[in-house]
Amino acid sequence: MNPTALDTAAPAGRRAAVDLAAVREQWGGLLAAIDTPPAAEWPPRECRGFLDQLAARDAELDQVSASATIGRAPLVLREHPAPLNLDALDTALAVERELFELADTIAAAVQRPAHDQDDATDPARWRFPAPSAPTIDPGSRAYGLHWAAVWIEGRALDEMSGDLFAPMPLRLLDETAAVARRCRERVERALGRDGRTTALDRPCPWCGGELTGRTRAGGEPEVTCATGEACGAPVPMSCRGRVWRGAELVDLWAALSGAHR
Repeated sequence: MNPTALDTAAPAGRRAAVDLAAVREQWGGLLAAIDTPPAAEWPPRECRGFLDQLAARDAELDQVSASATIGRAPLVLREHPAPLNLDALDTALAVERELFELADTIAAAVQRPAHDQDDATDPARWRFPAPSAPTIDPGSRAYGLHWAAVWIEGRALDEMSGDLFAPMPLRLLDETAAVARRCRERVERALGRDGRTTALDRPCPWCGGELTGRTRAGGEPEVTCATGEACGAPVPMSCRGRVWRGAELVDLWAALSGAHR
């Protein structure tokens, strides 16, 4: 995300860019969730810290350079012989489809026709799938969701690219922001990051108090102990009691597992 472009973009463009970035950052976790059975526990397995590492690794793999000729196949072109989480797969397919179709719509509206062969193969250009054989020639969709999200973000922020693109009409910019927000919400809901509160079924390992897990859209999960300052857990206090966040959750899971055994 270009900070300068973000500062000068229209409000709808800024909203779209932030939501698209959130989709990209969580995409690896969603792909990993496809192979993870849903579980009635908090936080969902799809939401745990190790998946953030998977997300970072997946983002690295998916961020194809502008000069690349082979990208990662779209989900719709991949085989999913036995997905363990159909909700995660359905969400990923739907989000991918929405962003690909949005990129097609934007390109049809703001991308000028090619002047020659070099112009037609400009890596900044969004290439449409072949109408008669989209699975054989998926166009720019071949580079996967990350590239589609980055390309859409550039158009939402009206980033300069010579005369290749015209500014997005306001109605299309509003549509882009709405699609980006809808996709982010779907991803976060599938990963259990949509603002839920859950009473954990095990007590605090330090004081025996009640533990409550919370997630929030766009933020990391946390667990609080209701005992308050009397709890001896080595974590900070909040208005709700002792609170575990980020890396501190690893220590909590280890303590809970030890107490359970």
